[in-house]
Amino acid sequence: MIEIPTDTPADLVPLSWLIGVWEGTGVINYTAGDTHFEGEFRHRVSFSHDGGPFLNYSATATLIATDERPEQLLTSESGFWRLARPAHDAAPGPGLLPALAAEEKRSADDVEKLRNAEGAFPIEVALSHSDGVQELYVGEINGPRIQIGTDAVVRSASAKHYGAATRMYGLVGGRLFWVWDIAALGAEMASHASAELDKVA
Repeated sequence: MIEIPTDTPADLVPLSWLIGVWEGTGVINYTAGDTHFEGEFRHRVSFSHDGGPFLNYSATATLIATDERPEQLLTSESGFWRLARPAHDAAPGPGLLPALAAEEKRSADDVEKLRNAEGAFPIEVALSHSDGVQELYVGEINGPRIQIGTDAVVRSASAKHYGAATRMYGLVGGRLFWVWDIAALGAEMASHASAELDKVA
């Protein structure tokens, strides 16, 4: 059963089952050129909100040490998850620009109008990685299932090649499962990591 806090903004109700801190382990399995990457990692993911129409997101992944190699921080990422809706004058931005009009509080009926014919809501996810990669994902959320793919990827001059990605999240039996496919280091799109997480807070 998914419980929705009474103070959740209407825009976040479809995403509300993500809110909290999740921890668990995952596996890496990816080949690029002559190199095969594999291992087990610890993963911590946090979704929270501060009253705005978006979720704050942060995550870290640490490679678990083996006899052959030490523990290693793989990446930290942070960003924002939100329902996709047309830009309007009642929204602030870009930057620090204030809204041009007052916005009425959205209701569940307003949000319901965003649902597509398949019953899903369109979403946007903006992520920034500690290795110099930024991703803009678009996709949809349908109940406790999310599918997103990169619409744009930006890399700093010092970042390794990273061309595209897809992610899938699902809530099964109270656990958060996810799969992350990437096209990186010159390789084609392929599954590279997956994890199973339990809510801890």
